[in-house]
Amino acid sequence: MNIQNFFGHLNNVITHRYMVFKFCCRVGIPLQGLTHDLSKFTPAEFIPSVQHFQGTSSPIGAERREKGYSEAWLHHKARNKHHWEYWVEFRDDGSEYYVKMPMNYLKEMLCDWLSAGKTYNRSTWQSHYPLQYFTKHESYYKLHPETKAFALKVLHMFADRGEEETLSWLAGQKDY
Repeated sequence: MNIQNFFGHLNNVITHRYMVFKFCCRVGIPLQGLTHDLSKFTPAEFIPSVQHFQGTSSPIGAERREKGYSEAWLHHKARNKHHWEYWVEFRDDGSEYYVKMPMNYLKEMLCDWLSAGKTYNRSTWQSHYPLQYFTKHESYYKLHPETKAFALKVLHMFADRGEEETLSWLAGQKDY
């Protein structure tokens, strides 16, 4: 295991979790912020992530490019309800059903997205990046229509009005 990758990945995870914690506190879900992504420290996620660490993007993508899938991601998304993938049900007939995410997990997901962008684009990050990223990859996100509409509203607000106003507004939201 490469020692630079080990400490680089560890630094990214800790930085990301700290930012998510701060955002979660600001939107009224501090306990979720405190426990956010703890599964990243399990061997099932940590070891492959260190092996595929590049520093500028998630190691999940690198593992997928190498193997065609990511063991770390399969483990992670099954244990963390703040990921939209957790809320997709695959039916016996091959169809998919998108469950409306509970507000507390939707808030955590948004805090996660904002923090991930800041973590991987530390020196160049701008408030419109999360919306730009979502828009560019919109077909990838399989969200319940109400969940998607709310997430887009928050991303637009973040791009247009900034962090302070958006997180203050989000803190007051109990349902959508």
